[in-house]
Amino acid sequence: MSEAVVVTGASSGIGRATALRLAGAGYHVFAGVRKEPDGDALVGAANGTLTPLILEVTAEADVQAAAARVGESGLPLAGLVNNAGIGTAWPMEAIPLDELRWQFEVNVFGQLAMIQEFLPSLRRSRGRIINIGTVGDRLTIPFGAPLTSSKWALASITEALRMELRADGIQVVLIEPATIRTTASHKVQEQAERALALMGDEHRARYEKSLRSMVAKAHSSEQAGSDPDVVARVVQRALTSARPSTRYLAGKDSRKLAFMARWLPDRAFDTVRAKLFGLPTKAQPPA
Repeated sequence: MSEAVVVTGASSGIGRATALRLAGAGYHVFAGVRKEPDGDALVGAANGTLTPLILEVTAEADVQAAAARVGESGLPLAGLVNNAGIGTAWPMEAIPLDELRWQFEVNVFGQLAMIQEFLPSLRRSRGRIINIGTVGDRLTIPFGAPLTSSKWALASITEALRMELRADGIQVVLIEPATIRTTASHKVQEQAERALALMGDEHRARYEKSLRSMVAKAHSSEQAGSDPDVVARVVQRALTSARPSTRYLAGKDSRKLAFMARWLPDRAFDTVRAKLFGLPTKAQPPA
């Protein structure tokens, strides 16, 4: 009998690559997408069995329906891959709190909702939980805290679950990609333009130049990033290893960034990041 795997955020990028790779490896993949055409495209591209699920992880009814659909298949659940997520770019001084809450709603509470709903099935089959974080859960960048703070929270939840579910034989793994070649930077560019439009004049005058510099650097870096299948291969390894690592780094520069975050003094690392994103490294004269 084949096994089932659930992959959220499978419309594009890492989620899509993971769904296609696992389907090709013989799993029955239940791929969470937000639009029917995305699901149809996945089915057409899959070399294996793939069932799309219309799934918004913040919608309780969607999450419950997804769990019911997977349960109806009668297949043992080998794994839940929590990949769905969003990111935006704002200075902390200016971000509306509802914007920040929505980041956590999707990137933290949505992931936990999926885990809670699928845990009965995972217990029965001793399946695995694989959360897609970011190397940014070890560091942050200017204007990137809406995303990275939510990923730090997900990393903490992953660590707690790893200990809490040990007695059930459920392995819980965190994968931390660095720069991956997806459409994420285009979305961040759109979000940054929206942020600038919503800011007051004072905040816009203070942050516009630096924010645009950060977004441009992030876009350039992403274009030179690793293919999403690099992460998909790591997901497959985490799913199939007899004794998976608790964390996996993935993608170009992931090890270098993790090393710097661990060993560089804070102020030195602050300077490195400021230079990387074209931001001032010293206090500026008062306006």
